Amino acid sequence: MDFDFSDFYPLVVAWAEAQVAEAASKGTPLDEDGLALARKMGVEHPELVRVWMRDQLPTPEHPVLVKINEVVRLINPHMAGLTLGHTIIIRNGCANPLLLAHELRHVHQYEQEGSIAAFLETYLRQILMHGYNDAPYERDANEHARQAR
Repeated sequence: MDFDFSDFYPLVVAWAEAQVAEAASKGTPLDEDGLALARKMGVEHPELVRVWMRDQLPTPEHPVLVKINEVVRLINPHMAGLTLGHTIIIRNGCANPLLLAHELRHVHQYEQEGSIAAFLETYLRQILMHGYNDAPYERDANEHARQAR
């Protein structure tokens, strides 16, 4: 699948940053166990992580992003979690240590990239090139989460 990122990428970043801004007031910081797990997953600043429990994961409302998500199916009703920067959004009823470890590894990846924009560009290109399950960041998060058990 071939998308021209320049057409929609700024919309994705703006949507992600809006979710992070909202989570700043609605999310909760990690407890001591969560902080320890974050460190184990390589997170440099676990004190910045916020976990936002929601009935459903947020989806973009901009018409262009809605159409792209229909094709890519990156955010779907069956997903349990989503990480944007230091924000982890988890669907109510899905929280568990393996999922948290996976999402914390995405926080580590974000920190390595240096910004939401840089992380999303790399992550989305991986998904489009390799598919969700074989994307390098997803494989890395799954491997580290399994090792955290």
